[in-house]
Amino acid sequence: MKAVSRLLDCLSDPGDTEWIAPLVMDEILIRILRSPFGKQVAEMGFVDSGVQRVAKAIAWLQSNFSQQMKVTDLADLMHMSVSSFNEHFKSVTSMSPLQYQKALRLHEARRLMFSDSRNASTAARQVGYISISQFSRDYSRFFGISPSRDIARWRQQEQVPHD
Repeated sequence: MKAVSRLLDCLSDPGDTEWIAPLVMDEILIRILRSPFGKQVAEMGFVDSGVQRVAKAIAWLQSNFSQQMKVTDLADLMHMSVSSFNEHFKSVTSMSPLQYQKALRLHEARRLMFSDSRNASTAARQVGYISISQFSRDYSRFFGISPSRDIARWRQQEQVPHD
């Protein structure tokens, strides 16, 4: 934190900005690289690193979350073995690829129900669920409330006048 404070101080003086700020930025980078997260930060700079591949997989999932997906196919798409892909994916997101896809689906379903006034069945189908009962179980586990109760609670809150 002291280095960041010094960097901010440098930015107020044109001479310091030119000569000292780059040195302080180097110090900050070195401290980050020496931290427990250093390896992941360093990997971000490599074009073909595991982190970069996971970032591409995340982008693919965000664009295609409603499609059926096999982890083996996604790992192949990223040119990684399944075990390596799972390991890298979990280290970046703290979730498995399937858990991540499920979270994307559930958040989108919730958005559809709240902002587009879709019922739970329609929202579930739109985000790729085949089984409405599975959607309801996943939704309840993820948000801690059933879809119908969540919608009812949201509608009730919308009717309360806000000051």
